[in-house]
Parts: sequence; structure tokens; C-alpha cells
Amino acid sequence: MQTFDFRSDTTTHPTEKMRQAMASAEVGDDVYGEDPTVNALEQKAARMLGKERGLFVTSGTMGNLLAVLAHCARGEEAIMGTQGHTFLHEAGGVSALGSVVIHTVPNQPDGTIALKDLENALRNPEDVHEPISRLVILENTQNACGGVPLSLEYTESAAAFAHKHGLLLHLDGARIFNAAVALGLPASKLAEPADSVTFCLSKGLCAPVGSVLCGNATLISKARRLRKMLGGGMRQAGIIAAAGIVALDEMVDRLAEDHRRAALLAEGLRSIGKVHLTKNSPQTNMVFFKLDESVTLSMQEFLEAMKQEGVLLMDSGPGEYRMVTHHDIPGKAVDVTLAAFRKVLG
Repeated sequence: MQTFDFRSDTTTHPTEKMRQAMASAEVGDDVYGEDPTVNALEQKAARMLGKERGLFVTSGTMGNLLAVLAHCARGEEAIMGTQGHTFLHEAGGVSALGSVVIHTVPNQPDGTIALKDLENALRNPEDVHEPISRLVILENTQNACGGVPLSLEYTESAAAFAHKHGLLLHLDGARIFNAAVALGLPASKLAEPADSVTFCLSKGLCAPVGSVLCGNATLISKARRLRKMLGGGMRQAGIIAAAGIVALDEMVDRLAEDHRRAALLAEGLRSIGKVHLTKNSPQTNMVFFKLDESVTLSMQEFLEAMKQEGVLLMDSGPGEYRMVTHHDIPGKAVDVTLAAFRKVLG
């Protein structure tokens, strides 16, 4: 029985062309800046995000951590959403490793952070009792709010607010290309207001590993040193960077297909009376839902029953589930999955 893995777009496998590119990649020592394939990936990424330079890193978590450490001194404060990935899912690294204070404010249902809440979060730099506000972090698409893309207008307003008050803006753009496709804008336009941006190669773009942090030359130079400090200096990393180049060349435009399949999945789930969509999904490639109160299966029992039918999904909070479409979810998977829902839920 074939299994369809909807748990995350991180479960994608590299394409055959990626494997071929990896096998034949020209390499050097990246710590010395001598890996031509890594250099080519970083330059391509910087161009696509509209930034001066890029830095290849092992993960989005490392990219976000490096950005925060490069922007903030010890004891300074980063303001982020209560539903932000950096707060929820990065092991508190910015505080544990960088002594940066996390100040959370509510995300709105549309993934944004209200400017009034940002204003209320600002510290008084003249008060020695308070840490210094230094950075605002946004996430686009905003995962926990439903995979919602943040509009260019909102990002511009948040950047203008941050810069007006002497703060910097970092954009956790793990899925910024999904946002770009959904909004019909180039990723460079969405990233333009931000002082730095990360994006993941290993989610919907299907590369096996890696993310890129982009920003100006000063920021990236500092982040490169910090990457080494954290043990992230990869030597002949062109072998994996080669897959990232293929990802940027071939996998961005096809994200629209993932969005289309998420919409088809959601439409089918709506027809099942015991399934209720949540978070206004789908907005990109994520479908969130809850089961009707009449369903007696526990969350673990439901997940296991679906697994037995060849469908993997994950819980995303109390009583809520998430499904993510991606390159490895073929068209037939939607019909098979809906049939599994009907069987398990009776």
C-alpha cells in the first residue's frame, strides 16, 4: 500500500535531477569561501530575494538564529508573534545561545502582528531597568495561523514602524515562495522591506537539506562568523547546495500545484460532515481541521487509523490537525485520502 505523507512539506524527497546535480557537483572548501557551487547558490538566492548577499545554512532554525544574533546584542530584545516559529519551534535558541530576550505579542488570525501591539511592546531605551528593543520578527507564510501569506502592504507598514523606532525587521520566510505564488508577486518584492530574510530549500522546494539567510554584506559577514561559531561551517557543501540550485530553478513555479491540491483536499473534506476546516484554510499549501464532537476516536487513535489507511497527518494543537500538500503528493492522493477519511470516520 502506498503511503501519502501530509505531515509536512519537509518530507519531500529530492528529485532525480537534484540527485544528478549532487553527484556531479563541483566542490571546494566553503569555510574558505572556495566552494563554487555554494557560492553560486548564495548568489542566486540573494538575487531572487533582492538582497546583497546570501549565506547557505543547515536549516531555517539556524538561519533565523544567525539573523537574531547578528542583529541583537546580548540582553537586547526581539519582538515576535505568539504563533511565530522562532518562538514556538526553535528550542528557544535565540535566548539559550544568544542571551536575546524574547518578547511575544499576539498574532492576528491573518498572521500579522497589530502595529499597536508592536508599539505597546517597545521598551524605553532610557530606562535602565528594561532591555533594549532591537528587532521585530515576522513569518511569511505564517504557519500556525493557517499557512497564510502576509501582504506586501503589511510587511511594508511593519518595516516602516520598526525603522521609525530604530528597530530592524527580520522575515522568517521559510515558505516565502509559497507566499509569492499565492500573492502573484516576486519573492524579492515581499522581502524588500526587511533587513534580513531566511527561506527553506528543504520544504516545498524539495531539496534534501538547507536554507539561505539573505541580507546586506555587513550582516552576512557577521552571520558567516557566527555560523562557524555554532559549528555550521560545512566544507565541501556544494554536494547539497547543488540540489538547492535545482530547487530554485525548477520548483518555485510548481508550488501553485500544491496550493491547487490543498484546495481540492479542503473541498472534499468540507463534504464530510464530521470534518470542520479551521483557520480559514487553505490559503496556500496547508489544510487545518477539527473533527466533530460526535467522533469518539481520540487524537492518537484517529492518527493511527489514518496511518493504517496509508495517510500520514499530524496534530497541530488541542483537537486540531494539519495536512500539507507538496511535490510528493500526487493528484490521486487527494481521492485516496478522502476515501480514507470516510472509512475511518464512518
